[in-house]
Parts: sequence; structure tokens; C-alpha cells
Amino acid sequence: MADPAWQELIRIRLADRNARESSYAHVIEQYRRLAQQTKLLKERNSSLLRAVSTVKGNPSSSTVFIAGTGEDNPVRVAYISSLESQISSMRDEMAGVYKTQNQNTQRLLAMTETLREKEELSRVDAEALRKAKDELVTLRRKVDQHNELMGEKDRTVQILHDEISTLQLELGQIEERNATLTRDNAKLLQRWLDAKQADANKMNEANEFYEDMRSKHDAVINWREGSSTADSSTNGGSLSGNGDAREGDLSVETKDGIPSPMLKGADQTPNG
Repeated sequence: MADPAWQELIRIRLADRNARESSYAHVIEQYRRLAQQTKLLKERNSSLLRAVSTVKGNPSSSTVFIAGTGEDNPVRVAYISSLESQISSMRDEMAGVYKTQNQNTQRLLAMTETLREKEELSRVDAEALRKAKDELVTLRRKVDQHNELMGEKDRTVQILHDEISTLQLELGQIEERNATLTRDNAKLLQRWLDAKQADANKMNEANEFYEDMRSKHDAVINWREGSSTADSSTNGGSLSGNGDAREGDLSVETKDGIPSPMLKGADQTPNG
């Protein structure tokens, strides 16, 4: 994964500083070597001058080295010392070069390993970027489909709102009509109840009249029966020439249990 922005900025600034500070490193190294060589040459010259002064101070000594003698020429000794010091410094310098080369090799290996890791990370990042782009394309396609679906749903919702408004208006009209019908039904029911109550009252009156008339009819029949019994006892069985008892013209004619109005004699109702 990529480093954060602030870490990348610090790395870039450090790399710029290192490049700026190491731009004159080789020049400084050359000056250092020149200074070291100058120091060595000064030391050798000093040794040679001391050897020459020693030879001048001892005129009996020869400046020519004679083989087989046990004495060393001071100039030769000084020169050898100078060469030995140069060799030592060259060895030290070579050791430093080897050390630097070893360090550079280690750094090169580390940088190679870092480069390999960076390449691996770059490959992983490239693969992740490719997947992210594919996912982005897929998500954009889904977003477009979702937008189309939402647009269709919005249109459907608008149609449903219009239908709901229409249905609400119709429902209001139906409820108003139902309320009117309920009021009319209530009025009709009340009128029907009033009519039935009036019919019941008439039936009750008719039943009362019928009961009254029947009671009167029973009273008339009882009165007639009492009157017939009294007449029979009064006439005492008057017989005709043929020996049959007659009641004269006091025959009673009835129709359905009601006295006939065509009665002869003094048969009258209690009402006259």
C-alpha cells in the first residue's frame, strides 16, 4: 500500500537534503586525500631535512651507503621511514576503501531488497488499483441502474399518488353518499317503525273491539238462554190438538251464533 502523504513528503525532503549535501562529497574526499598526502610529504621532508642536517653536523659520515657496513645512511633511513608511512597510509586508505566498498555493497544489497519489496508492493498496488477500477466500473454501473430504478420508482410513486388522490376524492364522495343513504335509511326505518306501530295500535284496537263485541255477544246469548228458559216454564207445556208442544211464533233463528234480526214477538237485545 502507498505511504501516507506526510511520510512521502518527509522522505522526499530527506532525499533532497542528502543529494544536496553529497553533491560535493567527492571533492571533499579529494581534498582530504590531498591533505593527508601533504601531511605525509611534510613529515617525509622533515625527516629528510633532519637527516641532511645530521649529515652536515657530522662531516666524517658518508652520504653513500656502503654495503656490508653495519651503519645505515640517515637519508636512506628517513626515506624508508617516509615510504613506510606512505605504505601504511595507503593500507589505511585501502582498508577504508574496502570498508566503504563493503558498506556500499551492503547498501546495494539493502537497496536491491528494498527495490524488490517496492516492486512487489507496486505490483500489489497495481493489482489492487486494477481491482479498484473494475469495482469502480461495476459500482458506477450499479449506480446508473439504481438511478434508473429510482427514477422508475419515482414515476410509479407519482402515479400512485395521483391514483390515491383520485381514490380519496371518490372515497369522500362515497362516504358522503353513504352518510346520505344512512340518514335516508334512518328516516325510512323510523317511518316503517312508526307505520308498524300504527298498525299494531290498530290491531290492538281491533282486538279490543272484537273482545268487547264478543263479550257483548256472549252476554246476549246468555240473556236469550235465560229468557227462553223462563218462557218454557211459564207456558207449562201447552199442547196442540195433535198433542205437540208449540212455542207459537217465538222461534229463534240464528246465523253463525248471532241472533237473526227477523224475530217475531218481543225478542230484543239488551240495547233495545
